Amino acid sequence: MSFTIPAGFSSDSMVDFDQFTGFETGFTPWDCSELFPPTTQSMEPAGSGSGSDETNQNQTNSSSSLDQPNQLVSVIDERKRRRMISNRESARRSRMRKQKHLENLRNQVNRLRIENRELNNRLKFLLYHCHCVKTDNDRLRSEYSILRQKLSDIRQILLFKQLQQYSSAWPCYNVATMSDQIPSLTT
Repeated sequence: MSFTIPAGFSSDSMVDFDQFTGFETGFTPWDCSELFPPTTQSMEPAGSGSGSDETNQNQTNSSSSLDQPNQLVSVIDERKRRRMISNRESARRSRMRKQKHLENLRNQVNRLRIENRELNNRLKFLLYHCHCVKTDNDRLRSEYSILRQKLSDIRQILLFKQLQQYSSAWPCYNVATMSDQIPSLTT
């Protein structure tokens, strides 16, 4: 790329213009300031050193005008460097927080899985015992009904025997006629 410099620019403005030639290559002055130190020499030819006070004043003015942008660039460069370091630190802390959070979640998942397994085992144990209790309850109910029937039968037999004893004490009643009258007592 070739650049043409307008005629209105002086050699001092040429020095300022040269500071930003890094934009052509993609580097900004703050990216490559340590690679290319700023020049503080005058742009006048070397053979024309007149030694007058005016030339020295121009050199000091141009060097101070160069120092101010350089100082500004170095301050901006320092701020960018600090910001970049701060951002890296912040990103590192953020990654560590995320990693710690993920580790906590993994631990919680493992803990909940163990608790779930224990609760499932307890549920199976309780269901087994509930089934055993139901089975025992059904068995006891059937035994109860059988024993109740036997008790009822025993009561009838005892009642019949008591009636037999009373009938022998009273001669007018015959046991045979009584058994015909009360058939349910014998069965």
